[in-house]
Amino acid sequence: MTQVEDVDVVVIGAGGGGYPGAFFLDRAGRRVVLVDPVGNLGGDCLAEGCVPSKAVREVGLARARARRQGFFGLHGPAPEVDWKGVLGHKDRVQRRRYAQHEAELARSGIDMHRGVARVVGPDLVEVEEAEGELRRYRFGDLVVATGSAPSRLPVPGAELAVTSHDLFRLGADLPFPERPVVIGGGYIGVEVASMLEHLGSRPVILEVEDQLLPGFDVSLAGQLADALAGRVGVHLGVRVTGLRQEGGEVVVECHSADHRFELRGDLAVMATGRRPVLPEGLGHLGLPEQGPLAVDAQLRTTNPRVYAPGDVNGRTPLFHAAVRQSLVAAHVIAAGGQPVDAMAFDAVPMTVFSEPELAQVGLGPAAARAELGDAAVVTRAPFELDARAQILEETEGQVELVFDARSDRLVGAQILGVDAAQLIAPLAVAVQRGLGAEDLAKVAFPHPMATETIGAAARARWA
Repeated sequence: MTQVEDVDVVVIGAGGGGYPGAFFLDRAGRRVVLVDPVGNLGGDCLAEGCVPSKAVREVGLARARARRQGFFGLHGPAPEVDWKGVLGHKDRVQRRRYAQHEAELARSGIDMHRGVARVVGPDLVEVEEAEGELRRYRFGDLVVATGSAPSRLPVPGAELAVTSHDLFRLGADLPFPERPVVIGGGYIGVEVASMLEHLGSRPVILEVEDQLLPGFDVSLAGQLADALAGRVGVHLGVRVTGLRQEGGEVVVECHSADHRFELRGDLAVMATGRRPVLPEGLGHLGLPEQGPLAVDAQLRTTNPRVYAPGDVNGRTPLFHAAVRQSLVAAHVIAAGGQPVDAMAFDAVPMTVFSEPELAQVGLGPAAARAELGDAAVVTRAPFELDARAQILEETEGQVELVFDARSDRLVGAQILGVDAAQLIAPLAVAVQRGLGAEDLAKVAFPHPMATETIGAAARARWA
């Protein structure tokens, strides 16, 4: 019979929702057991998501900028793409970060297991290690941070498409796609299509909704679609009904409002979102076995001893949001369950790493008008007037700030254009801290950097 060990906290999942809080609790003197099938930190973000995909993206951006070198008085051919070299760069970044995480674990007191955890009782977790050994732990608190996995459309031939796992996993070896068909026009699909086009492919995006990036502000998404036109084919309002293989091609069967058609490519990429992954046995804790786990601002589930930070709760399925949620849960656990910290779900920035970049936080203009009515005030500053944008010859887009006129508080922001992924961070701070137009307008943003556009948009409200 497997011996049961008593521990303070079991953390299932070593991604962004798991390991930051595990380290905090370890430093706070708790005995922490951390379980993950990879046996290291980073979760899917490092294994096959944010980090490797952005490593590939930066290579594409370097080539794209070289193709525009005539603007800068430079001449010569654009760099040729060595796809294996690009993937090698991605692998080196992943391996470096895994080595850093191994060192972090070695310096901690965390008991790390490579394996699968399942709940086998109301306070009991069983860990099946990769080598087959079984361990059992009785916990005081449980953190379920098992994240999410790529989803596939339930259509015939769906298995013929690859996912982000196949494209960006460590050691990925897919041939470079010349004509990829990307199924899904959310942020993953848009990013994949944009980066592959920069590397020389001719991608097509298929999106079932009538706008690119469903869930984003309609105007902003439309501007990005216009910016991608000519580089990436985009078909909106298209339902994929099946896939089949013909020779060396993948045939994607499509159905729009008025006709059926087929698209052929050398690769189909399934970018239709992600689904929460739950550990087996949550029923022992009175929790659902499927779907996202409902949580409060302290990341507690309906079982007060169980916390569910990260993608597993479906609230803001982003790595940086998971990190913050992990720490909120850890702070509450360390305080004996007292609500000493809270997650600001409405102040999590979201970025689409396309070109141009798109980012938003809080309420967009349409959502603000629906919630605030006439009190919603939107100010804008175009990048065509920004010095850095002019220097880079990237003047499309703008910064938009959304204020509640009753308090002058910033309730949202959205950006399309140069450095959007960087610019959204201070605006997320402003939304979370309840800052107003005067606060932003009084900041001396450095010149000539794109942050000046934040000040320009704020001064449109307060000068």
